[in-house]
Amino acid sequence: MANENTAYDLLAVTGCPTGIAHTYMAKEALEKAAKDRGLTIKVETQGQVGAENEVTPAEIRAAKAVIIAADKDVQPERFEGKPVVSAGVTAAIKDPSGLIDKALAAKAKGELSEEVAKATSDVPEEKESVAHIIYKHLMNGVSHMLVFVVAGGVLTAISFLWGITSYDSTAADYNSFAAMLKIVGGIAMNLMVPVLSAYIAESIGKRPALVPGFIAGMIAIQGLPVSPETGLIDASGTGVGFGFLGGIVGGFLSGYVILGLEKLLSGLPKNLDGLKAIFLYPLLSAFVVGLVMLGISGPMAAINTGMMDFLKGLESSGPIVLGLAIGCMCAFDMGGPVNKAAYVTGTMMLTEALAAGVGTETYNFGTNFMAAVSAACIVPPLITTFAVIVGKRYFSKADHDAGIVNLILGCTHITEGAIPFMTKNIWPVMPIMMLGSSIGAILTILFGVHDPAPHGGFLVLPVVDGGGLWVLAILAGTVVGGILYVIFKKYEYDKSGGVVAE
Repeated sequence: MANENTAYDLLAVTGCPTGIAHTYMAKEALEKAAKDRGLTIKVETQGQVGAENEVTPAEIRAAKAVIIAADKDVQPERFEGKPVVSAGVTAAIKDPSGLIDKALAAKAKGELSEEVAKATSDVPEEKESVAHIIYKHLMNGVSHMLVFVVAGGVLTAISFLWGITSYDSTAADYNSFAAMLKIVGGIAMNLMVPVLSAYIAESIGKRPALVPGFIAGMIAIQGLPVSPETGLIDASGTGVGFGFLGGIVGGFLSGYVILGLEKLLSGLPKNLDGLKAIFLYPLLSAFVVGLVMLGISGPMAAINTGMMDFLKGLESSGPIVLGLAIGCMCAFDMGGPVNKAAYVTGTMMLTEALAAGVGTETYNFGTNFMAAVSAACIVPPLITTFAVIVGKRYFSKADHDAGIVNLILGCTHITEGAIPFMTKNIWPVMPIMMLGSSIGAILTILFGVHDPAPHGGFLVLPVVDGGGLWVLAILAGTVVGGILYVIFKKYEYDKSGGVVAE
């Protein structure tokens, strides 16, 4: 490992919402592109295990430029005064060399030396788009939430191994250990929305925003309490929650309320900074955010109900329509915002399903929907594995090795491994992936497979109802997609006169 005094031409930080695949793929792409150009680079990864290979203040001072390729908050303020370019994590995978060009030409922000200011004065400033800023804040919440989804969902699913009602002390298949697993899993699942809201807020307003963010998330799952007897607001009453959508709204509201309070209180004496952090920010933000969230609970609950009804309406349109929508969304951007929209929707449906209980209509729909989403996410990397084995001569060694690794990624529900294959030939590889995923999702729905676990791929097969048919559905999508992909690669190979495309 390099010591703290090592000077690098470039520094970079990569981070994706799940912190599993994109983060490290972007790191490798940037390192390779820099090496090809004779530049030194150090890449900090903000993965699911936290920050690794962290850049130091000395390295920041010495670097020529900084690249932030992340869809989550990676503390960009520490690079104040350096030329910085910000982009989504997939940008570093698709065009790392282009990002390096932009970083080297970027205009520094903050205090600069005269020499640096003069050298960059004629270069236009690279601005991060509003859409990416919003997406980055949202994905910061999602990345923190997903681990609660996985832990809670899998533990709940494992509890079913003792029987579908083994958590119920009045049932014949009751088991106290299974009941405890379901309790722990339920607690983890119930924390999803508060964590989502809190870390969206934290991405915007930093640490002070966590307090109103958690409060907003709790209100989102509880709603406005009303007395069933009087119909009036009552702290001891019950409310109707408004779920993920409410958590997202609450997170953004909390973050920007903190930013507003920082401006409002900026005139206070410097020696009151401690008072602001420990007293004024939490008190005032909780007051404002809490009242606003309670005030909008009615409309938000109605919107949430409407979304659920829309999804159930797709079910009534038939498995082909629903499966096609799920498959196309999951394979469209391989772990990007569209894929995440489908996955988060699946976890939302699963949360409702587990709360409703085994055997209910809500449980059947939610677990079937989750199974279809999981199938659609598993298929794309397996398509690449099938293709590099069956059509080995048409792929480079690097692609062949990546395709073999994708067998592991696909079987564990990590879609991102298919990205490098798709980015080389978006057409027709993206439609092929979408078709394969859709076949897997449609057959999963037709077979009536029920998956009570939100992640894990084939590792959770023991708790999947209809596991054999689920594997069959996934294999069907894999084989169809894989054959089409091999046909395309053969056409490309023949067209180039027997030269394998790199």
